Amino acid sequence: MKSYDSKKSTHLSKFLSLVLRHQPERIHIQLDPQGWVSVDHLITQVNKSGHNLDLEWLQFLVASSDKQRFAFSPDGTRIRANQGHSTQVDLGLQAIAPPEFLLHGTVQRFLPLIQADGLLKMSRHHVHLSKDLATAEQVGGRRGEAVILKVKAGEMHAAGFSFFCSENGVWLTDHVPPAFIVFPDPKP
Repeated sequence: MKSYDSKKSTHLSKFLSLVLRHQPERIHIQLDPQGWVSVDHLITQVNKSGHNLDLEWLQFLVASSDKQRFAFSPDGTRIRANQGHSTQVDLGLQAIAPPEFLLHGTVQRFLPLIQADGLLKMSRHHVHLSKDLATAEQVGGRRGEAVILKVKAGEMHAAGFSFFCSENGVWLTDHVPPAFIVFPDPKP
């Protein structure tokens, strides 16, 4: 396999996240109702937009993504983002029982809003939660020092809230009310 420049790979991965999750029109692609687009069409349109992408590099980006952001269809002819869309798609996820607790990484400045309204999906389809501390810290750390919230997912499920788990292990729900969040003790 070829070696790929990590800086260019990161840039291209972020660009693919943008067009496969939020702005497909930016490169004149259209996602089907489940979020899929033809691999060949995606590569053509990415290249027309000034980026350099071939099938081997796309396969590398999908395989090496630390968060497994993308998935190929079983026959390898289509690709989509696994979750995080702000565009209207139906990923076909089935509701399942979550673990007793899940985690959400955020930063201190958002705590007052979360304490008042809970975790909101904002422009995305779902609130994103994780099973492991490392992922929650990584997500929260993108905007500063991570603050980790513990979500009482088992209690939420028992109270009638639906949970879904994407192909890459991200737990999804529509809203987490403040009553189901364990907030960290305030810093002195």
